[in-house]
Amino acid sequence: MRTLFTLAAATALTATAALAQMDAPGSHFVENWDYDRDGQVTLEEATQKRGEIFFMFDQDENGVLDSAEYDLFDETRALDRENNAAEHEQMGLRNADEGMNRANNDPDGDGMVTEAEFNASTESWFTGMDSDGDGVLTAADFGPGKRGKGQGQGMGKANKG
Repeated sequence: MRTLFTLAAATALTATAALAQMDAPGSHFVENWDYDRDGQVTLEEATQKRGEIFFMFDQDENGVLDSAEYDLFDETRALDRENNAAEHEQMGLRNADEGMNRANNDPDGDGMVTEAEFNASTESWFTGMDSDGDGVLTAADFGPGKRGKGQGQGMGKANKG
């Protein structure tokens, strides 16, 4: 049942992406992460979304993404990148995606990503994408040459002092 839910969620992400307008850089990201539909993603929304993503891929519900679960997560993100290649590559979403990589969410390098590890990298990942430093992510934070206040890292582990 959990696998069916994960596949349905992955399909929904892909379908939403297909409907997203590509007028502005980051529009796909904002559409998927902006819960209150005010055109901006707050740290609270990003934290909530990352928690839901973790839950979606933690198929055995043990609070850890093991290798197989993270492989499924990687495959789903790869499908999203494929379906939205123009926005991901040309419009500055590389940092958003890299911040979800296993290496950036596994600070102890044991190959297992705990929920605490995954959530701990949220703030630095978010800050790394907030190019204007206003504390919210909008389409204006994305695009060619945009770098967040986190020295352009856009990812948790690499962005920690």
